[in-house]
Amino acid sequence: MDFLQEFNRIMETTDNLALATSVNNVPNVRVVNFYYDTENQGIVYFASFRGNTKTLEFLQNNNVAFTTIPTENSEQIRVTNGRVQKSDLTIYDLKEAFIKKLPNYEIVIAQAGNMLDVYEIHFKEASVTLDIDKHGKVTF
Repeated sequence: MDFLQEFNRIMETTDNLALATSVNNVPNVRVVNFYYDTENQGIVYFASFRGNTKTLEFLQNNNVAFTTIPTENSEQIRVTNGRVQKSDLTIYDLKEAFIKKLPNYEIVIAQAGNMLDVYEIHFKEASVTLDIDKHGKVTF
């Protein structure tokens, strides 16, 4: 089983992930949409409104975990040791990629692009679950 190929497929076809943070031992989880570039492995990109609670938490603790949110079956990607940081890229740099994956994002960018910051989650290992008997890890 080629788990890297399956990882890339799931990351390409899944729109949302649950992003977990923790500040002062208080966990918090949010659903965010994301973009993953298979040419730039080990980095997930997502946009967030500047200055919201989530982004302020990143300044206090940049350790995060995430899991993709399955849509039709139990296939998912899980990362438990990620680091989040504000990206040097803007939403306009990644506009075409976000719109290709999430067509409705064109409206969000047109209406609020100047209020969005792009963040990157960096990770070196991910768990790939295809079903109860098919699971493995990929490293970058």
